[in-house]
Amino acid sequence: MTQPLIEVRDLTKTYTLGDQTVHALAGVSLHIGEGEFVAIMGASGSGKSTLMNILGCLDVPTTGHYALAGEAVEAMTPDQLAGVRNRRIGFVFQQFNLLPRTSALENVELPMVYAGIKAADRHPRALQALQRVGLGGRTGHTPSELSGGQQQRVAIARALVNSPQLILADEPTGALDTATSEEVMRLLADLNAQGMTVVLVTHENDIAAWARRKIVVRDGRIVEDATSAAPTGANVGAGFTAGPPQGEAAPPGGSAAPTGANVGAMSL
Repeated sequence: MTQPLIEVRDLTKTYTLGDQTVHALAGVSLHIGEGEFVAIMGASGSGKSTLMNILGCLDVPTTGHYALAGEAVEAMTPDQLAGVRNRRIGFVFQQFNLLPRTSALENVELPMVYAGIKAADRHPRALQALQRVGLGGRTGHTPSELSGGQQQRVAIARALVNSPQLILADEPTGALDTATSEEVMRLLADLNAQGMTVVLVTHENDIAAWARRKIVVRDGRIVEDATSAAPTGANVGAGFTAGPPQGEAAPPGGSAAPTGANVGAMSL
């Protein structure tokens, strides 16, 4: 059997707050294969964000096993975890997290700076990543000169630039309007169609509808894990075309109100 990209077994995460013990995760086990598009759902306090942080190597479990691409990470040091994040994971979060006085191209170059890639190599790779998300003509623009959807696409380009094995998206359209949310979700769906593994966290059913697999977390446990034959998000598989600026009509063939809509930017 092919080794899963993500292998989680009996994960627990416990926090101590004063004299209280909070069990954020209570024995979570799951496998996610390469090329999957998975939505992790749950209400506030369900444990989904804690699970996302552990999957993203931003935190470690209290007990249990987590292997990413066959590499056990649950006992790694902070420096080792940072190396795994930089090599294997691209993050897309709600608030974009772009440097405000830095161009789109320079924002996309940042992960390569941390990876020690030479300046001469960074520029063409950042340009290629921006072209991939439809922003080849906006390389010199700062975030204030870009719409919300364009800023999120810069964040997605930044997540892609080190050729990660996994994209983790935490509410990636939460700061966007409906039409722009569809544009961003269509881009993530198109990246998945090209073979990228995408895991997104959301509490919105219409956003989860873009994924082929839905995992529901409640009280620190997985209570549902269902796979659909095909995602029901708007026009999934149609391929991404750079959309209009915010406030303009959706492009022909697009839907102003998608079945899948609403998600964020990147943690370096």
